[in-house]
Amino acid sequence: MSKLTNQLTLPQTKGSRRNAPLRKMARHWQLYLVILLPLAYLIIFKYIPMAGIVIAFKDYNVVKGIFGSEWVGFKYFNQFFESPSFWVYMKNTLGISLYGLLIGFPAPIILALALNEIRNGLFKKSVQLVSYAPYFISTVVMVSILIVNLTPNVGIISKLFHMLGVENTNFMGMPSLFKSIYVWSDVWQHTGYGAIIYIAALAGVNPELYEAAKVDGASRIQKILNVDIPSLIPVSVILLILNTGNLMKLGFEKIYLMQNPLNLATSEVISTYVYKVGLLGSSFSFSAAIGVFNSVINLILLILVNYIARRLSSNSLW
Repeated sequence: MSKLTNQLTLPQTKGSRRNAPLRKMARHWQLYLVILLPLAYLIIFKYIPMAGIVIAFKDYNVVKGIFGSEWVGFKYFNQFFESPSFWVYMKNTLGISLYGLLIGFPAPIILALALNEIRNGLFKKSVQLVSYAPYFISTVVMVSILIVNLTPNVGIISKLFHMLGVENTNFMGMPSLFKSIYVWSDVWQHTGYGAIIYIAALAGVNPELYEAAKVDGASRIQKILNVDIPSLIPVSVILLILNTGNLMKLGFEKIYLMQNPLNLATSEVISTYVYKVGLLGSSFSFSAAIGVFNSVINLILLILVNYIARRLSSNSLW
């Protein structure tokens, strides 16, 4: 009798297992509806346009279209690599990116650790508000603020230096200062907002760890070193991997707005070069080739840093 019962219920069990995902989707259809629009956005604007990278290997003609244009292979890649200024653009791009990563990555962590130690609620909220506010300033306004404040004879910074006995200096026209102006203004604008995720991570630390540290007589510095920082390592490693994967993806808009004929030696990067030579010159295949080159370098860096992180710690993207 039991065998007969099992035989009768077995097909029903298999069928229920096959339909389980559908029933789960029907039960939680609201959640799937929420992710429908972001998923559609990724597919339409991110994945489908990937087919357009074939332009990089063709002599693109608007009339013939993407797939009707003549195949030229690595012609435009070689044109970019053989450009006399190729290494200058690479040096400027990597120099600004690495400088920004070196200064900009630990800044939100330091701010989050400092805010976590503040016990005065009003003062803490005031600091958070002041540090978050610059993030919502548009890039155009940010560059305008820099130019106005650093203009000789007019800017506040120039007047301050003049009061200290330093001659008026055109800071925006000095190639040696361009990277520092770009990076430190970026730090000022994004540190407060970037600290949010670290503050959230610190809020999730088990209070018993702090109590144990207090019982052991740990100072504030020791508590930060032995409780706070280890709690931030998983989040920090993931964000470091993601930031390294965007190393070659240097922001175009801000650098282009900060450029002038005097600082081009250090401000001309790959993204601005693509805009000027590729897009303004209507060489779409050339600009696409440089874009593919940037993406490949970023992918290699992402895989490499993720591999190193996985070997050195248990935290990685995959």
